[in-house]
Amino acid sequence: MFRLLTSLATAFFLFAASAQAQQASRLDDIVKRGTLRVGMTGDYLPFTYLDRATSKFRGFDVDMAEALGKALGVSIEYVQTAWPQLMKDFEADKFDIAMGGISITLDRQKKGMFSTPIMREGKTPIARCTDRGKYETLADIDRPGTRVIVNPGGTNERFAKANVKTAEIKTYNDNVTIFDEIAKGNADLMMTDASETRYQQKLHAGVLCAVHPDRPFDFAEKAYWLQRDVAFKDFVDQWLHIAHEDGSFKRIYAAWFE
Repeated sequence: MFRLLTSLATAFFLFAASAQAQQASRLDDIVKRGTLRVGMTGDYLPFTYLDRATSKFRGFDVDMAEALGKALGVSIEYVQTAWPQLMKDFEADKFDIAMGGISITLDRQKKGMFSTPIMREGKTPIARCTDRGKYETLADIDRPGTRVIVNPGGTNERFAKANVKTAEIKTYNDNVTIFDEIAKGNADLMMTDASETRYQQKLHAGVLCAVHPDRPFDFAEKAYWLQRDVAFKDFVDQWLHIAHEDGSFKRIYAAWFE
């Protein structure tokens, strides 16, 4: 009886191992296909921006995507998505990886896997430079008459709705021109990732100022959001590790953030 049970257990183990070996990973599929499908919103500089005139993406994570494609030996196929539909597009398997300033959230973790973090972040205000001192704390912001502008569908909107109860929240659909609304006086501030406030401060020099980007209101990290596949995640993590060690990550980062 013992020999029979042992034989059955061995046979089951060999069958399971054989089935696992025959099941190709997403990493194998990507290499065989010759393309890596990268989901991007194209509206979040300095991470990603879609130029409507040329239909081409540019930004920090675009350069990183190209570097990842080179490491894989495949070409990049960009798939445009949007913050409100990012989750649905991910679940529909429209892309292998989402890049472009993606914040790690537990809701997203339920649906896929994250690479090792590429950046530590947090929400902080950006306002007209003349008003910078007025919005140091959430209590300063959440007052009658203050107009907080948000882009829908992402972590900025969720953060604002969770922390702003008295001030007005204005939803604005174009994440590219949203900062111009503050500059023109149509809104007072936006709370977004510290990296974005630094970049927009550079673009609107002397007009818009980041408010304490080194001391954000909360903690967050950015990473790359992958469809569930351990082999694919291991490759991306190893690629990031090498990029940090050989200086290529630093060079791409400096081109967009420094």
